Amino acid sequence: MDEQLHRPLRVAQFIATRPGDAARGPAVFMNADDARKRLLSDGELAWVYGPRRHELATVHLDPAMPRGDVALRDVAGASPSEIVRVVKPDLDSRGRPPAYA
Repeated sequence: MDEQLHRPLRVAQFIATRPGDAARGPAVFMNADDARKRLLSDGELAWVYGPRRHELATVHLDPAMPRGDVALRDVAGASPSEIVRVVKPDLDSRGRPPAYA
């Protein structure tokens, strides 16, 4: 089960916004099956662990996104074709979150 929760995903697309854009802020767009395996739902916050840093982002379910791929918006530390992990935050335990990337 733990392997399914932390399976790596490939960044298929990176979206960088500008100050005047209507939709801004860190977001991860993913297939509903990938989100379900990670116990994530639409609109929920999740940690995105990239190769250089990790950041909280809002999850958006996108049926057009292939399984195993994600699109990131305004998430620093990841580029297209890199591998990231999307992890549900553990709000029940204290301490520093583990680095899965």
